[in-house]
Amino acid sequence: MTRFVEGEDRRQPTLLPSCLDDYVGEDNAARVIDVFVDELDLAELGFAVTPAVTGRPAYHPATMLKLYVYGYLNRVPSSRRLEREAGRNVEVMWLTGKLAPDHKTIANFRKDHGAAIQAACAHFVVLCRQIGLFTQALAAVDGSKFKAVNTRDKNFTATKLKKRMEQVAEHIAGYLADLDTADRQEGEAAEARAGKLKGKIETLRAQMQALKAMEAQVAASPDGQVSLSDPDARSMATSGRGSGIVRYNVQSVVEAEHHLIVAHDVITTGSDRQQLTAMSQKAKAAMGVDGLEMLADRGYFSGEEIVACEAIGVTPYVPKPLTSNAKAEGRFGKQDFTYLPDQNVYRCPAGALLPHHMTTVEKGLVLHRYWDRASCQSCALTPQCTPSVERRVTRWEHEATIEAMQRRMDLAPQSPMKLRRRIVEHPFGTIKAWMGHTHFLMKRLKNVRTEISLHILAYNLKRVMQILRTGPLIAAIRA
Repeated sequence: MTRFVEGEDRRQPTLLPSCLDDYVGEDNAARVIDVFVDELDLAELGFAVTPAVTGRPAYHPATMLKLYVYGYLNRVPSSRRLEREAGRNVEVMWLTGKLAPDHKTIANFRKDHGAAIQAACAHFVVLCRQIGLFTQALAAVDGSKFKAVNTRDKNFTATKLKKRMEQVAEHIAGYLADLDTADRQEGEAAEARAGKLKGKIETLRAQMQALKAMEAQVAASPDGQVSLSDPDARSMATSGRGSGIVRYNVQSVVEAEHHLIVAHDVITTGSDRQQLTAMSQKAKAAMGVDGLEMLADRGYFSGEEIVACEAIGVTPYVPKPLTSNAKAEGRFGKQDFTYLPDQNVYRCPAGALLPHHMTTVEKGLVLHRYWDRASCQSCALTPQCTPSVERRVTRWEHEATIEAMQRRMDLAPQSPMKLRRRIVEHPFGTIKAWMGHTHFLMKRLKNVRTEISLHILAYNLKRVMQILRTGPLIAAIRA
């Protein structure tokens, strides 16, 4: 067969072998990784750059960090797969100088240098700020659940234990009934069946004892959960399919201009409600801005968090969830009552004024109560307003801050929530696609934080290479 492009004979010797550098193009991402790691002050970030006096010399942390950044950038996070890549991948050989660490050495580097790796990820965000990529003081925060190395069968709560113990008890009762039937029969088959049933009953009774022992551990746990494979992972229910899967809650803040992740964290609670201030403060410091507008969904709504954000120079945009059933039951909601600050009264839908009657403290919140029993008793709209004698309206002492935020959202030129979705949601989808169905490979919270930092560093690195291209990015890093 002819007229095809033909390669070289693999047995053909060469007098002047090709230089390894010739196989790595000038626009190759490996060159960006090489320059980025070489420009880091590894000792300041926390890497152990001083080898032991005795024993075999260690690999330089720059070599190991380059290997990991390359691996996560190319969807090769496993230490065993990185070990294979070091022996066959020309780009990895170029990065490491043809060094081929074993998988245990590679895995231990990630485990032992978690804080330093997270600092390297944060340093790249600082580099992006110095380059001038953060020109808009606008960001969005969101949380997403990532699967942990822990199956649902090895996660226990009081509710799960109760259901499992009931199931085991039902199975034991069923097998005992089958055993009574087998005892009334004769023959070798009946004896064999009775022996198998007794074995199953003993197994289930042992399982019941183990569940009772686990019940005590769950009761002693602070949050009422115990995970066997990864003790830090927690079962987190969601509104979609797969609810109750054991996972971690990854928080990220994405800036609006180039959609780079500027701050992130991993928590073990399924709720985002207490995360707004902490994540906003991290993002504000990372972007180096005096003021920041932060978009978040209704899962982040908390009056205390919104007031705290205002205090640190962050302007939040968070929709308020409807927690009252009044609207669903066909009655007037609190939003139908208008507060008149000059008179310190509420005007109801019928036009009556509800004066202030009392102030109370509940769960640390100062609350003011407004009502007018006489107006309610003579009002024709009372059935549409309240099933009680009078309608009472509660106002938090910082309610004006919440109302001002709602006015900002109403007057915004485009929907803050649509803008939030466009900014913050696709990075999670991209990273999860890179990670595959298993998501995290490591166990325990501190290791999971290291792993997500490597994924986010790879995401930001790839995105900046698309924005600036390889050559200008290398020049900016060196500058």
